[in-house]
Amino acid sequence: MAAEWRPVRQSRTHELVLESIEAQVLAGELKAGDRLPPERELAPALGVSRSALREALRVLETIGVLVAHAGRGADAGARIVRHPDDALGRLLRLHFALGSYSLENVLEARVTLERSSFEAAARSATDKDLAEAEEILTRLREPGLAAAEFNDLDTRFHVQVARGSGNDLTSTLTAAVRESVRPLILRALEAADDWPATAAALNDDHTELLRLVRAGEGAAAADLVERHIRGIHGTLVDEAAAGDGAA
Repeated sequence: MAAEWRPVRQSRTHELVLESIEAQVLAGELKAGDRLPPERELAPALGVSRSALREALRVLETIGVLVAHAGRGADAGARIVRHPDDALGRLLRLHFALGSYSLENVLEARVTLERSSFEAAARSATDKDLAEAEEILTRLREPGLAAAEFNDLDTRFHVQVARGSGNDLTSTLTAAVRESVRPLILRALEAADDWPATAAALNDDHTELLRLVRAGEGAAAADLVERHIRGIHGTLVDEAAAGDGAA
């Protein structure tokens, strides 16, 4: 069924455009993969200016539910998508930087999410999930790996195991929470007195975590991932507390 577009009120116009598009999605009239009408058609159908429409579409791009391609042809225009991972990570990182959440909040959220995801992965992960996690772990073990690349791969490893839990929302939230502290964790890794030893110790945990998931030992994997997170992440919390005390 084609979506039906109705004019919206003029106050806070772009927000009302957002509400109209959201209503179409919630009603099932717009689904992932559907294209919005061209701006020249959609703006008058909604009774708004094209600038207000563009503002609303930019918001939808930012939150990861729409992608827009300029130009002409089959790929041109705006299309509804499902890309929540990057969008949630970006928003959470900004809110963390603005002080909306403390390091302690983020630490406890990570612990809760990853205990759940590793325990579930031990029950539900497929051979493909495990093979992809092993591939990431192989790259993490490469000698001479710089802290920045290690940090990226470390994030991918944890998110990959979360995907193996079979819960898409858990993996998305795990990625967002881990992404929110990526710069801080990178600084902690770069400040390590003995980076090769630090990387080796972290990889010992990664190796054992993957073994436990493969063996179906979910409770043990959950306990180890909590210790693993509280190690590097807990250090950041301690440093922040020490900084507050010094101030």
